Amino acid sequence: MSNVAEDQWSRVKGRLRSSVGEDIYSSWFARMDLEGIQQQSVHLSVPTKFLRSWIQAHYADRVLTCWQAEVPEIDRIDLTVRSAMRCAAPAKEAAAPAEARRNGDQRAAPELRATASAPVSASHDALGGSPLDPRLTFASFVVGRSNTLAQAAARQVAEGRRGDNVMFNPLYIHAGVGLGKTHLLQAVTWAGNANPDRKVLYLTAEKFMYGFVAALKTQTALAFKEALRGIDVLVIDDLQFLQGKSTQAEFCHTLNALIDAGRQVVIAADRPPADLESLDDRVRSRLAGGLVVEMGSLGEELRLGILKSRVAAARNHHASFDVPAPVLDYLAKAITHNGRDLEGAINRLLAHSKLNAQPVTLEMAEREVRDLIRPQEPKRIKIEDIQRVVARQYNVSRSDLLSSRRTANVVRPRQVAMYLAKTLTLRSLPEIGRRFGGRDHTTVLHAVRKIEALVSKDVALSDEVELLKRQLQE
Repeated sequence: MSNVAEDQWSRVKGRLRSSVGEDIYSSWFARMDLEGIQQQSVHLSVPTKFLRSWIQAHYADRVLTCWQAEVPEIDRIDLTVRSAMRCAAPAKEAAAPAEARRNGDQRAAPELRATASAPVSASHDALGGSPLDPRLTFASFVVGRSNTLAQAAARQVAEGRRGDNVMFNPLYIHAGVGLGKTHLLQAVTWAGNANPDRKVLYLTAEKFMYGFVAALKTQTALAFKEALRGIDVLVIDDLQFLQGKSTQAEFCHTLNALIDAGRQVVIAADRPPADLESLDDRVRSRLAGGLVVEMGSLGEELRLGILKSRVAAARNHHASFDVPAPVLDYLAKAITHNGRDLEGAINRLLAHSKLNAQPVTLEMAEREVRDLIRPQEPKRIKIEDIQRVVARQYNVSRSDLLSSRRTANVVRPRQVAMYLAKTLTLRSLPEIGRRFGGRDHTTVLHAVRKIEALVSKDVALSDEVELLKRQLQE
């Protein structure tokens, strides 16, 4: 290799180090070697498949830009694993595409191309992130009273820049099915990755588990961890599905490392951190230490906005599609469950209108969406709500209910609250005990049986319990 090529490579490495910073350069590029320059292609090598796949996925354009600053005619980077490269005739591999481009008078899109044929490990594949839906952006997210705070916090995260002070970390968004959690998280990822200075990685909890287990099997767990901790914004969806003691421990370490390094973490789940019973206490505590935002049920005004947005999106592909205002009003009033049902309703009307060549009418809408009109679900009652309402009813504080005090004016309200927690929620006895100051499940069972026995004999207590139930269910 000529001294000129070596000098060029030395300057490229300097540019790369300045561009990505010393830490990232040491992690990913320190072991990259120049093998040769052929025509308009540069041939580089790294010692492992993991390094190759990571650089290909995240730094392809950066490496090419640094080379083009030194040698403007370079338009291709070939990256191989050194063990495979030795018998792969790299110079000929690099020359062939260049010749083909000259003959065809076409310039290929800049890329890093691997010549080694071994597949990328599943653990490293996870570092590419979970699939993103191009429709789920901030532009298509309809804002209403129930999601204003969550949307504002998510946009704040997405618009941040590397080095900015992190206002709330982690950002934890929870809501029921179909209320927009995944939409917001993917919008953060799309918007964040539009900034070339930041790397935002979106993973479902399942993909995180899959990648970590695969890394353990292939003995690349350390590299997997280091890669995750190099992310600027880590976005984890459906955290309630995170299972396994070792996986949860690794997630906790990753969470701590990112937050301590000033990196942003965004998480979504179907319930608040305290209700994630399968998670370790340390993880729940760290999650609760950030900004916890609930996205509430969709009000009628918001449902109407979502319907109008979906009709407008459908018109981009079917210009003649139209849903009259009375039909939209009917759907907004009748379909109350979640946003996915609303989108499903519009899709049905579109299909019926196009396939049968008929305009959308109120009669047609009533017929087509019958099964989407579900009975109103009872209000989801939380243990915190029970404790607050019972404390107010009996003129004690919530901390009294959680304390170890055994005076009569505290014991009875505590037992009533435990009884209501067992009868009005799906929480287990151990979980209820934990939420009442770390009590044993046998204490909860005793309280439940005690109140059940008293209610059957004491009319005044029975009326009090019924009143409390009505207050909680309103």
